[in-house]
Amino acid sequence: MSEWRTVPIKELYHGLYDGPHATPKPAEEGPIFLGIKNVTDEGSLDLKTIRHIHDSEFARWTKRVEPTEGDIVFTYEATLNRYAIIPKNFKGCLGRRMALIRPNTEVVDTRFLHFYFFSKQWRDVIESNKLTGATVDRIPLTTFPNYPVSLPPLPEQKRIAGILSAYDDLIENNLRRIQILEDMAQSLYREWFVHFRIPADILTKAGLPPQLTLTNDSPLGPIPEDWEVKKLGEIATVKWGDTSTTKKAYTEEGFVAYSAAGQDGLLDHFDNERTGIVLSAIGANCGRTWLAAGKWSSIKNTMQLWSDSPRLSTELLYLSTLGKDKWPKRGAAQPFISQGDAKGMQTVVPTAQINGMATSRIRPLFESIRLLEKKNKNLRETRDLLLPKLLTPAS
Repeated sequence: MSEWRTVPIKELYHGLYDGPHATPKPAEEGPIFLGIKNVTDEGSLDLKTIRHIHDSEFARWTKRVEPTEGDIVFTYEATLNRYAIIPKNFKGCLGRRMALIRPNTEVVDTRFLHFYFFSKQWRDVIESNKLTGATVDRIPLTTFPNYPVSLPPLPEQKRIAGILSAYDDLIENNLRRIQILEDMAQSLYREWFVHFRIPADILTKAGLPPQLTLTNDSPLGPIPEDWEVKKLGEIATVKWGDTSTTKKAYTEEGFVAYSAAGQDGLLDHFDNERTGIVLSAIGANCGRTWLAAGKWSSIKNTMQLWSDSPRLSTELLYLSTLGKDKWPKRGAAQPFISQGDAKGMQTVVPTAQINGMATSRIRPLFESIRLLEKKNKNLRETRDLLLPKLLTPAS
């Protein structure tokens, strides 16, 4: 390999900027207020759940800096070591406890620097410089410019980044395919169980009238004949997650563990035996659900649900739970869902025949999603094995 050199990181960027030390009023739409939760541990942006700011306030909140394509954003307080590259056409501002650097691409490849932030040598630098407070850890931005970075000449940086990026490109492609499959499942559910528009050829092939007639009144409005609206407590098991075990303990043993923040751990060693639903019951993700298939477990601040009804599969029940606004919540500063609230939530229950027809179409979509997730797990593991070898100077 070419000769490497170690330089202070300030030689690799045009500017270092932190976000505002306040929070704007939320808006229904508009530019993104980029927070810690929008940057994943794996190094990408997650914009599924975002906070908006008003267009009229955008100039105020980007007075110090407006994130642009190629900037690297990172967390410097509370949750450390999250980094992501700002994509093309992004419009938003930095949130609290967020900062960014604008790489000087004449001396450093942006993708190389982004990967470098996940190397052991950089993590050791962060660990030795972080300030541990009473409530949160912090990277002092005043000393950040002097943190050392080891790098080869630019052509070598691009070659290394190209190798590692190939894995990220495959992962991103699989994520897009996963999103398409999820959209297909949600679209079918909306058509059949919200708008009650099941294609005529499917109904007639099943020996049913070619159109559903909404003759049955229910608490959720008119529904087809022989359909019902039921509370979850009547058709599903609803129980709290395992509060005796921590997420760290599960993942160290190789289990999947769902917490209120989502899924973590490996995908091939599990704890439970049936397809179920994990409900985040407390905190920022309160009301968000995940479909947990195969064998799994959920822990503190979550509930576990699965259908006990032959007229509603767990997959259909999961699709009916999507959307944080569907769940009744208590508390203002720290929203939470009680077990009674969860059991009292209502959902549409079709006939057993319609349930079977829908599930036979939806279940394969989720099975494909699980296969793609497993492929991504293998790709990430391979990339992470290569990363220290490629980002360490040859001795």
